[in-house]
Amino acid sequence: MQTTLIILGFIFTLFSFLPIIRTPLWWIRILDFPRLHVAILLSGILLSYLALYELDSTADYAMIMVWIAAIINEVRYVFNFTPVVNPEALKTKQKHPANAFTLMIANVRMVNDKYDKFKELVLQENPDMLIMNEPNHIWYENVRKEFEEKFPYSIKKPLENTYGMLFWSKFKLLNSEIRFLVEDDIPSFYTVVELPSGHKFDLFTVHPQPPRLMQNTETREAELLIVAKEAKKTPYPSIVAGDLNDVAWSRTTKLFKQISSMIDPRVGRGFYNTYNALIPLFRYPLDHVFYDQDFRLITLRRLGKFGSDHFPISISLNYEPQHESEQKHPVADLEEKEEAKEMIQEGLEKGEERNHEKSENHKS
Repeated sequence: MQTTLIILGFIFTLFSFLPIIRTPLWWIRILDFPRLHVAILLSGILLSYLALYELDSTADYAMIMVWIAAIINEVRYVFNFTPVVNPEALKTKQKHPANAFTLMIANVRMVNDKYDKFKELVLQENPDMLIMNEPNHIWYENVRKEFEEKFPYSIKKPLENTYGMLFWSKFKLLNSEIRFLVEDDIPSFYTVVELPSGHKFDLFTVHPQPPRLMQNTETREAELLIVAKEAKKTPYPSIVAGDLNDVAWSRTTKLFKQISSMIDPRVGRGFYNTYNALIPLFRYPLDHVFYDQDFRLITLRRLGKFGSDHFPISISLNYEPQHESEQKHPVADLEEKEEAKEMIQEGLEKGEERNHEKSENHKS
């Protein structure tokens, strides 16, 4: 038993410190996800060891101190997403917000066939805008009639590779683009949304590849950071939303925030875990909304299941540029800008390599 605890302690300590390495290797980047899980499991190992065995050597004390350091290291990443911290995104003080809107984000899971259940949820929530990640042509055909009646504006790119995307809006859309920023078969959307008042904002929707077996994260990092730089430069205030396939506390997401100067409504409020809806013990915040400080938060909610492995998330914001200076926002320093530039270049090169491989495989 003692040996088992020591081995487990060593493994979870390794899980804690390995992600500090700045590398796109999938088997390291995937360890960004279970920070809280590792902290809890390692705490259990620590308490069990202290309860069962006496510390009778310098090596024992050293081991315990390393375990404690590993736990602290994990907690420092997720701490900002607890109510102990002051919220980063301020709530509106307007009793009747004049420029309010609701955005709903849902990774529908391509193989999920609960089309009616999803439509019922959307009609019940009645959002002003809806982002659907992973829809294929079957999904599109099953929601098209109801959603085209409800949402007069849309951007559509259903695909059979789990990276399809649909965007539905009650508000007028201008300059809409379907873009392939890094990989030829992974789309993202850009559009200018015009509110009923005439005010406009930029919306970027993304769904990059996750870290997975033998699949490193260069292209994910590049896509997110390209969007971050674009959102920073646009003439209108910006919102970036979608399934980012990254957790809110990762180095990549932090760098995204620094480069874009956007705020995260989760900070100081909670995790709002959206994945995995099918496995309660392993849930992470993968579906995100980041926005400029011109907006104030009204509500942020995780919605109910509808058959996907993701929970949908709904956010209501109010456009209040007059209060922009009251919300603190991240600012990138020179080192972070240089790091982002290098990661974008690395990701674009990797994207070209993958595009070439897919093209060759398609020819054969």
